[in-house]
Amino acid sequence: MNKVILKAEDLDGYLTQADKDHLSQMDEIFKQVTDTFTTLSSGSQIKVRRDHSTELRSSEGSPLDAEHPAQLPAEERLISLYNEMGAMMQGICKEEPGLHVYSFQTPHESHAEASRLIAKLRDVGTPDQEFVYYIQRAYEMLFKLAYGGVEGQDKNYLIVRTPVTVPVQNFAVHKITNIDNLIENTVMCVMLRGALLPSMIMSKEIEEYSSHKYVTPFALFRIKRDERKHENDMEYILDLDKSFFNLESLNGKDLIFADPMNATGGSLVTVVKYLLAEGVKPKSIQFFNVISALKGALRVVRALDNCQVYTLWMDPVLNDAAYIMPGLGDAGDRINGKDGEVHPRNIIQLIANYGSNIARLYRAQLREIEDMVLDNKK
Repeated sequence: MNKVILKAEDLDGYLTQADKDHLSQMDEIFKQVTDTFTTLSSGSQIKVRRDHSTELRSSEGSPLDAEHPAQLPAEERLISLYNEMGAMMQGICKEEPGLHVYSFQTPHESHAEASRLIAKLRDVGTPDQEFVYYIQRAYEMLFKLAYGGVEGQDKNYLIVRTPVTVPVQNFAVHKITNIDNLIENTVMCVMLRGALLPSMIMSKEIEEYSSHKYVTPFALFRIKRDERKHENDMEYILDLDKSFFNLESLNGKDLIFADPMNATGGSLVTVVKYLLAEGVKPKSIQFFNVISALKGALRVVRALDNCQVYTLWMDPVLNDAAYIMPGLGDAGDRINGKDGEVHPRNIIQLIANYGSNIARLYRAQLREIEDMVLDNKK
């Protein structure tokens, strides 16, 4: 079997002592958070209201002490603890130029949009079709986070033919920011399988913003975690026999990885370290996540030079099975549906299951993927 394996202890070697201290602090706070979950799940929490002042009061009207979270009812205690963790993560990310979190870097009025979107993705009641819709919205926001606020870029003009032909054929002129130099050297690197549709969405955004309708080439990597193991001894397995890529086409390129969830950072580090060992010298590496765990984000920027992480939302901790908490479950299963253990769908079958509407929308991206898979099979 032609496989590359990276172990959890190798990843932890990249973390600084300060990183480990921060993560330990976050784990301690989250233990208090899980205590409130038990109370909330039982339905016995005291309802809390806020009056027009900043003072918190119980439903009976008695004042509550926000400076001592343990004295607060479960709902307010949970809010207080999440605010504490959010402030800590914002401080940590501020010191790390490679980490870009939407709600930490955008204007305050934009934060509610991201928060509502993440809440819909987390909700167990959100059906799969809506989940895919919100994933698409998330990646549109991430694209703007990475490329929308670039300063010093030239302007360009788009002249488009409209459907209006009376009294003559009409045209419209639109002034745009020219980011061609940032996006027309990119290759979309897909870490199957939950990353397939997000990668297609990112590629579509690049095509839309490119003055020349640039369609990214694709590289497809079959990588998975050994789910029998725990977070502290996890193994990440890159199956080269079931991957489809051309090493020469990756050299000197801006490599983009779009994975909805970054829990540990292990999959990305495994793929990139393999490419570097094979002599590939990327111009840059960009990692786009809807939700990233603090630990996974720190591991990535510590392990990989010239790597930028863009995430819509940062979660504080991982559980023993290396899943993000509070997280949103298995994003791949919610996007693609679950596969059976015996006959999992291959890349072409997975694309076919997306349906005709998605296939038409991403037809240029699908052609690139099909060409990569079929050319590698010859």
